[in-house]
Amino acid sequence: MKDSVRHFVAEFVGTFALVFIGGAAIITAEITHSPSGLLNVALAHGLILALLVTATMRISGHFNPAVTLGFLSVRRIEPMMAGVYIIAQIFAAIIAAYALKSLFPAGAAMATRLGGQSVSLDITFAQAVVLEAIATFFLVFVIFGTAVDPQAPKVGGLAIGLTVAADILAIGPLTGGSMNPARSFGPAVASGIFEGQAVYWIGPIIGALVAAQLYDRLFLRHAVEPVDHGAVRPQA
Repeated sequence: MKDSVRHFVAEFVGTFALVFIGGAAIITAEITHSPSGLLNVALAHGLILALLVTATMRISGHFNPAVTLGFLSVRRIEPMMAGVYIIAQIFAAIIAAYALKSLFPAGAAMATRLGGQSVSLDITFAQAVVLEAIATFFLVFVIFGTAVDPQAPKVGGLAIGLTVAADILAIGPLTGGSMNPARSFGPAVASGIFEGQAVYWIGPIIGALVAAQLYDRLFLRHAVEPVDHGAVRPQA
């Protein structure tokens, strides 16, 4: 029980920070009309993710239902613990979005959907799904290559945060660069605008599953994960 609470709190804090800081950067860019708005948003997401992943990676560090499902697909987290992670992530994202709604100017907050994402009219639904899948593939591949692989370089969450920042710079103007169902769902609940939610669930989950399966099967030596990560023996 204590272990579940520890994981829940770590996932809650990390996801809350990601949604709050990322959303705040988007709202602030709307308020200031900064010409470097996209860069600021990308850096805000990348930096806060790098810091919180580094701070919590010995306990959890997913902050993303797609990442958790990727881990579950290769049996690197138990189903019950995966459920704890995802509940914490979604709950934290919703609370963070309501915090943004109550603390930032109403006009700018709602104009940006409380820091949520939207799909550009210049692309189709299928294109948006594929873009989110590719971006999330890179994210999960880097997670496995820097945090899961026992021979990975010890760089903390820096590489993971940089990947998120790069993805947002690349596809942010087209899909918002979510890569995270909870990151998009929280602001949608608080704003009441659910447009495009299918993109932010389907794309990231597909990308995460493909990346996790590829890295696990091709690059990893199969071994028992640390008990405190709630994992079980991977498939041979």
